[in-house]
Amino acid sequence: MSNGGGVASSTTHLLDFLEEPIPGVGTYDDFHTIDWVREKCKDRERHRKINSKKKESAWEFTKSLYDAWSGWLVVTLTGLASGALAGLIDIAADWMNDLKEGVCLSAMWFNHEQCCWTSNETTFAERDKCLQWKSWAELILGQAEGPGSYIMNYFMYIYWALSFAFLAVCLVKVFAPYACGSGIPEIKTILSGFIIRGYLGKWTLMIKTITLVLAVASGLSLGKEGPLVHVACCCGNIFSYLFPKYSKNEAKKREVLSAASAAGVSVAFGAPIGGVLFSLEEVSYYFPLKTLWRSFFAALVAAFVLRSINPFGNSRLVLFYVEYHTPWYLFELIPFILLGVFGGLWGAFFIRANIAWCRRRKSTRFGKYPVLEVILVAAITAVVAFPNPYTRQNTSELIKELFTDCGPLESSQLCQYRSQMNGSKAFTDNPNRPAGPGVYSAMWQLCLALIFKIIMTIFTFGLKVPSGLFIPSMAIGAIAGRIVGIAVEQLAYYHHDWFLFKEWCEVGADCITPGLYAMVGAAACLGGVTRMTVSLVVIVFELTGGLEYIVPLMAAVMTSKWVGDAFGREGIYEAHIRLNGYPFLDAKEEFTHTTLAREVMRPRRSDPPLAVLTQDDLTVEELQGVINETSYNGFPVIVSKESQRLVGFALRRDITIAIENARRKQEGIMLNSRVYFTQHAPTLPADSPRPLKLRSILDMSPFTVTDHTPMEIVVDIFRKLGLRQCLVTHNGRLLGIITKKDILRHMAQMANQDPESIMFN
Repeated sequence: MSNGGGVASSTTHLLDFLEEPIPGVGTYDDFHTIDWVREKCKDRERHRKINSKKKESAWEFTKSLYDAWSGWLVVTLTGLASGALAGLIDIAADWMNDLKEGVCLSAMWFNHEQCCWTSNETTFAERDKCLQWKSWAELILGQAEGPGSYIMNYFMYIYWALSFAFLAVCLVKVFAPYACGSGIPEIKTILSGFIIRGYLGKWTLMIKTITLVLAVASGLSLGKEGPLVHVACCCGNIFSYLFPKYSKNEAKKREVLSAASAAGVSVAFGAPIGGVLFSLEEVSYYFPLKTLWRSFFAALVAAFVLRSINPFGNSRLVLFYVEYHTPWYLFELIPFILLGVFGGLWGAFFIRANIAWCRRRKSTRFGKYPVLEVILVAAITAVVAFPNPYTRQNTSELIKELFTDCGPLESSQLCQYRSQMNGSKAFTDNPNRPAGPGVYSAMWQLCLALIFKIIMTIFTFGLKVPSGLFIPSMAIGAIAGRIVGIAVEQLAYYHHDWFLFKEWCEVGADCITPGLYAMVGAAACLGGVTRMTVSLVVIVFELTGGLEYIVPLMAAVMTSKWVGDAFGREGIYEAHIRLNGYPFLDAKEEFTHTTLAREVMRPRRSDPPLAVLTQDDLTVEELQGVINETSYNGFPVIVSKESQRLVGFALRRDITIAIENARRKQEGIMLNSRVYFTQHAPTLPADSPRPLKLRSILDMSPFTVTDHTPMEIVVDIFRKLGLRQCLVTHNGRLLGIITKKDILRHMAQMANQDPESIMFN
């Protein structure tokens, strides 16, 4: 393996490049991969130029300071915008969610909770009822109770759910098709160096922000947390255009996007450190130390702005902050690990079922009617969700209720335990108490809610509306966890003499906390779906404030990952990347095959010979003929057809731009003009037209490997250096080329998949 001509030739190439700058050279077409090595070289050269000039004048020194600070400035702006938009989305989604049930007469813009804050008539037992808040049945029929009012509320709930869903899908379809989905699979692909123009643009940002509120308010089984990462990355991309250091360098821009994704998770969960770890573990491809610091700062700024807005009115960054008053005991690791097993099984089942449904949507006529699909799913969701109070309420509110520990101030059905004195319903501080009818009723409703959430989430993720997966997955885990928690609690109450409970669960002593089981279950299910580990545990303990419970969380998350990996190594985001055929080389995936570079390179034996350019033999007409007859993104440049000695590599786009630029700016360039890639022009007859020098666009140090290099090493080079292509030589003679797509096709072939079916079209 070698790196062509080494450092000297790379510097020469760059000096040539800077001496004769051609507008447009070094840019990329849509749906192409960036050249990380070239972008890093460009940035180093720019930095060297600024440093050499900064002592010349005060103005140049100021410019160098601005350049040094521009990184911190862009992440500050990204953090400010992300925090502000997240606060706006939270407040608007809460208000629109409550609009499905009724309206505040004293102030239309208040949600249910805010409406009843100032009420004097509100009692503790019925804290959610006040004269200012009217349900739709009270407004339209004038009655709050009875079958008529129930049907009217049911109808209005479905009407608003369908209206919000319809408006969301129409806005996405008409104005910004890229605003649909979670956005995380595409952001992972973009951060790996792929170009998707418009995906992080201003229209996408505007429509995603509006439709995210509508989609969450429609009651569909989706969350806003994943799309908030997309929103933050849009902010980072837009602000990076204000600074030439980032706008003109695709690799540097991806450093800003890594920091932006950390800010997105920071405001989604109120977890700044979790956001940084999420960016590092889950989405980023290239994550230098400087990006770590900037990600940390962006997450801090975003969290600070969100805390200043205080969207939940509880002076916290999140809705689910909980405080448990009992420790966990060693025997509880058994149910925690069982919840981890459930999370892993649910994750594996969800990934397979959702990918099968999405593939069906792509391959059948059903996918041609996205508006109809969204309306259909929204209608089924609303009709089934309304009768069950646990599916009717906002999913975030449901998770909050499931996480909450039962105390004397809780009025939830889940806390209706029987008092030991007279058997009536009472709220006592004694944690060891028998479940009352309210708890058993809640258990049945939660079981139905669990089945409903599992089925609807499979069909909702992938709809043409913004749809996150974090909250539905956490809700499924929290429901399962709370059910297990109550079961263990009742087991400990009725069988406190069992050897498991005997040591810890004395009569009257604090023992089981069902809310903790909900928290562990939520982490396990989210881990099973996304296969996150470290960042997930940190996000959950930042989310809930449950630092003491980090060991149960780690045990459950690790178990869910192991169980999930037993059925398939990829998480939901990697599965969607593969489904869409994006050219993404996953660093987590191991290449275990014993193939060599010559077996993967093109041309194969049955293929036509490799399309190459000679360094000084071609005319402009011949060069254009090669470009028009082929669809390759670049061409190796050799000394001559006989020697096949490698000189460098020229990109198709750069050649086209250079020829057009030369025709515009240089006189005498004709079809029969000689093209040369050498330092000095070849000797030509006196009457020949002016030659065209293209040395400035030639990469003099392309990455090369020998034909006997194991593919394991080649794949590693592609992953670690972010290469687009690599040339294969034998004793210095050019044999063929390996591109990123060749590697992906080869890996698919080795996994017994159709190599063409996985490629992006």
